[in-house]
Amino acid sequence: MVLYLLFESASGYSLFLAHGLDEIGQSVDAIRESVLDLSRFGKVVKLVAFNPFSSALDALNQCNAVSEGIMTDELRNFLELNLPKGKEGKKSNFSLGVAEPKVGSQILEVTKIPCQSNDFVLELLRGVRLHFDRLIKDLKPNDLEKAQLGLGHSYSRAKVKFNVNRVDNMVIQAIFLLDTLDKDINTFSMRVREWYSWHFPELVKIVNDNYLYAKISKFVEDKSNLSEDHIPQLADIVGDEEKAKEIVEAAKASMGQDLSPIDLINVQQFAQRVMDLSEYRKKLYEYLVTKMNDIAPNLTSLIGEVVGARLISHAGSLSNLAKCPSSTLQILGAEKALFRALKTKGNTPKYGLIFHSSFIGRASARNKGRLARYLANKCSIASRIDCFSDMNSTIFGEKLREQVEERLDFYDKGVAPRKNVDVMKAAIESALQKIEEQGGEKKDAEEPSAKKRKKNKSKVEVQEVEPMEEDKPSNVVNVDASADLGIDKKKKKNKQKDVDEVEVTVKETAKKKKKNREEVNTGDMEVATEGKKKKKKGRAEHDE
Repeated sequence: MVLYLLFESASGYSLFLAHGLDEIGQSVDAIRESVLDLSRFGKVVKLVAFNPFSSALDALNQCNAVSEGIMTDELRNFLELNLPKGKEGKKSNFSLGVAEPKVGSQILEVTKIPCQSNDFVLELLRGVRLHFDRLIKDLKPNDLEKAQLGLGHSYSRAKVKFNVNRVDNMVIQAIFLLDTLDKDINTFSMRVREWYSWHFPELVKIVNDNYLYAKISKFVEDKSNLSEDHIPQLADIVGDEEKAKEIVEAAKASMGQDLSPIDLINVQQFAQRVMDLSEYRKKLYEYLVTKMNDIAPNLTSLIGEVVGARLISHAGSLSNLAKCPSSTLQILGAEKALFRALKTKGNTPKYGLIFHSSFIGRASARNKGRLARYLANKCSIASRIDCFSDMNSTIFGEKLREQVEERLDFYDKGVAPRKNVDVMKAAIESALQKIEEQGGEKKDAEEPSAKKRKKNKSKVEVQEVEPMEEDKPSNVVNVDASADLGIDKKKKKNKQKDVDEVEVTVKETAKKKKKNREEVNTGDMEVATEGKKKKKKGRAEHDE
């Protein structure tokens, strides 16, 4: 059987004939050894046809089609023109070797050309790729490199190009940074507590919050200078006047040692760093909330910003999370426990990252697993809506959250929840209403702009009057302009009258034609009835 090879390069499609396989052997190892030697490999492969791409955009479209396993019309025409045509009802005595099995299966479906893609074909195509610039005479190696570089850049740019406001990678980085900041702020706050406790140990028991402790340690500095005059300022920081008085009294009877001014300065600088990190953590959380509302609004309204962001980061992207079944989403983050349970043949985990949701905490110990399975189901639906829907709204997420609340009431109180079909119908109706409202707002916004344009046009027409002579006064110009406008209006009215008269005449002619047709039809019917009556009379006379 004759073997043809289809090779897709950056410059075009090419078709090769593998005709001398007996000389080097038909095994994969023999082909692999002969690939590096052009003198041997050149005897095996022969160029049959070459179809260059018309432009860089055409090359990009063909490359995208091949990567997705689609056969384009250009490729189909190229194959049908250059491959031998088989007879109907008989097997073809050739096959086509392709690198992409998906492309081969579609070529077989559409054109009935037998295709194959195996190690033997891939080794031959590897040799073609290696010596491609030498197998085609008129092609220069520099031209091929430039085409490959340009196509590589455009292909990568097309793959990476998407909506900037829906970049889930930013959410992944933000949630990683948020977790890191939480650990670092906790560690640094403990260091501030230990460091300043040498000077003022009683403050640890009075103030529990890390951020407030760092703020107070920066404000107090030396405890010996603290007096009752500082109580209002301390009350503003702590938010409680009694605590401020307690701090002042504890400073008077403190058992801590005195620190040098240099040590106090270092403690203050470190406390300021901890405060700055805490404030940055708040800003980062606000940024994460806004990004999650843009990228996954339904998932955010269902399960929260932080848990939703952790699910997306653990899955790798929103599209990966949308592809996960609900059973996988339920135990995301508990992989170690799952494999340990499978290894020891114990109980598998019921939940992973979903455990941090407020729904699981509100459920009873008996119903935590059941609610986790239900919540994972709703999260998978919400993530798929966010990933594949063009409309950015929280309608479905709110409805899914209502369903989870109803399921909680069902487990606790026995109240029957609504059916999923009814809830989704209500969500779709509200989504359609929202789309209609947005469309109406756009029309309302476009109408005043159109009116403004008409007004501007009328102003321009008024201004476009004959140039004023130096001797004539200005009021004469206004009269001429009004006269011109009056003439234009009369012309428009006359035109409208003419159009109306033409329409009336057209309608009258149409009515006349209809009447004539009806009269003709009635005449034909009368003639037919008279003929039938005569035939009947003739038959009756004949019978008599």
